[in-house]
Amino acid sequence: MKAILQPFYFVGRNEREVREYGQQLEQLKRLYGEDAEFLEEKEFGSEIPKEAQAIIFPQLFGAVFREKERLGKIELPIIILTSEFGTVEMWDWEIVAWLRDELHLNVFSPYKEELARVILRTIAAKAEMRSGMKFLMMQDDPGEGMQAYLFKRFYWWDEDCTKEIEDAFGLKILYRSWKEVNEQAEGFTDEEALALWQERAVPTEGVPEKNILKAVKLYMAIRALIREIGGVQGVGCNCLNESFHSKTTPCLAWNWIYEYDHIIWACEGDTVTLVSKYIMHQALRTPMMMTNIYPFLVGMAALKHEKIQKFPDIPDPDNHALGVHCGYFGFAPQSFCTKWTMRPKVLEIVNEDAVVIDCEMKTGPITMAKLRPDMKKLTIIEAEIEDYVQYPGSDCRNGALIRFSGGSGHKVMESLSSHHAILIQEKQTYKLLAMARVLGIEAEVI
Repeated sequence: MKAILQPFYFVGRNEREVREYGQQLEQLKRLYGEDAEFLEEKEFGSEIPKEAQAIIFPQLFGAVFREKERLGKIELPIIILTSEFGTVEMWDWEIVAWLRDELHLNVFSPYKEELARVILRTIAAKAEMRSGMKFLMMQDDPGEGMQAYLFKRFYWWDEDCTKEIEDAFGLKILYRSWKEVNEQAEGFTDEEALALWQERAVPTEGVPEKNILKAVKLYMAIRALIREIGGVQGVGCNCLNESFHSKTTPCLAWNWIYEYDHIIWACEGDTVTLVSKYIMHQALRTPMMMTNIYPFLVGMAALKHEKIQKFPDIPDPDNHALGVHCGYFGFAPQSFCTKWTMRPKVLEIVNEDAVVIDCEMKTGPITMAKLRPDMKKLTIIEAEIEDYVQYPGSDCRNGALIRFSGGSGHKVMESLSSHHAILIQEKQTYKLLAMARVLGIEAEVI
C-alpha cells in the first residue's frame, strides 16, 4: 500500500524556483518511494485526479496567498515537504498557519521524516480500508460460553458495534464458525503438522509434542480459511469463551499469522482492538500488543480475577497497573519481544492441551492507545513498563508492572473504554495525533 500524492506547483516561478522544485520533488521520491506514489506534477489550479489521496507541495512561496479561493475548495489532506531533508522548512510556518487558520484546511507539516512516513502510511491505510478490506472473526454464539457473565457485556459483539466500524472505515468484518475451523484442524495429519513445525519451531517449555501438533493444525486450518476468503488483513476468534469448540488455543497461530502471513491478530473476538491495532500498526510499524489492564485502583475486583492476594508493594500505587492476559503478559509475536516461550495453558476455561505464550517486551516508555467504541475518538495514555512481576500458581505467572505517566492514574480510570489495552513500544503520542487527524477523528491524551 502506498499513499497516492498529487504534487502541485504555483505559477510565477523563476528559473531558479523551477530548478529547485524539480530537485526537491526528486528528493522526496527518493526518500518516500516506499510509502508514496507521486503522480505527474501539475500547475496549481489544474484538476485534481480522482485517484489522488492527498496533495503535496514540495515548494512554497508568496504566490500561495493569491490562491485563496481555489485553495479553500480543497478537501484532500495537504502535505508540506519543502526542505531537502524531506520535512517542512521553518520558513514556511507562516504559510502553514495561514492555510490552517484562514482557510481551515487539513494541512500536515512534518518536522521529522518518520512523522511524514506515519502520515503517508495512514493515508494509504485509510484508502485501503475503504477499498473493501476484509477482517475475519471466528465465533459461533459469542456471549454464551465459559464465562458468559463477563463476555455478554462486551460491546464489540453487538451488531451496532460492527456497523459503526464498517461505516467509519469502509472495511468489512466477515464472521465464520469457530467450531467449524477447529473441525477442519482435526483433518490435518500429524505428519503434515510435524513437517511444518520442523520448519518453523519456536521456543517451548513443558509442552508435549501432541499438544504442539494440535496448535500447528489450528494454524493450518486458520490459514486455509484466510486463503479461501482472500484479502484478509486482520483476524481473530472467540478463543476463550467458546474454548469448548477447540482442543487448543490460537496463540501459536497468531505468531505465525503475523510473522509468516503478515496479518494482524486480536484476541477474544475483540473487533475494536483488531481495527485499532491494524491502523496503528500500518501507521507506526512498531511493536505493539494487546493485554488486559488492571489498575491498582480497581483493588480486589482485579486481584480476585487474577487469583493473586495483593498488588506489588511499591510507592505511588495509584498510578500503576498490571498488564496480564491468559496467565502471562499477553500475546505478542516473537519479533516484538525480548523473551518469548510457548508454555502449557494456565486458565482453567481452556482445553487441558492448550498452550499460551510467556513473553516480554523491553522495559521503558510505552504508549497505550485504542479507538473508542464509536470509532470517533482515539484515547492515548502515556506510560512505562517498569518491570515484570511473578505470582506462581496464579493467573498472573508473569505480568508487566506499568506506571502511568504524570500521576494520571485517576484520570486513566475515568477514560478507559475497555479492559483490553494496546501497548505500543516507545513514546508515540505525536505520531498518533497526526494519525488521528488523517483519519478525521478526535484524540485525547492522558
